[in-house]
Amino acid sequence: MMASFCVALLACAALSNGANTTDDEKKPKHTIKEVMKVALKGDLQKKVLSGNASDEDKKKLLDMYISMVESKPPKGEMNSWHNLAGSAALAAAKVVVGREGAVEELKTATNCKACHSEHKP
Repeated sequence: MMASFCVALLACAALSNGANTTDDEKKPKHTIKEVMKVALKGDLQKKVLSGNASDEDKKKLLDMYISMVESKPPKGEMNSWHNLAGSAALAAAKVVVGREGAVEELKTATNCKACHSEHKP
């Protein structure tokens, strides 16, 4: 349980610090393209949403969404990007710590059209 708390705390820290970093300070661990390929087009998010994901799978998804928050969108406003990516990261953190309703929140927070309409070139 303590490990789960630490993961959630790190996610919150990434959300709060993401808006204050510059491109030169730190590159995200995962690229947007990698997150799309592994998490959304791959089976990682599907496993999490179906309830068949291991704890490691859940943490990997959270890690990828934290990278989204740390990334610069290809187009659109940073504030919108941080709101959308931050919602996905927070929902993923809630899944990691086992919050009730977290899986449904993750499904809602990762609506492809919401991000793609504003941020996909």
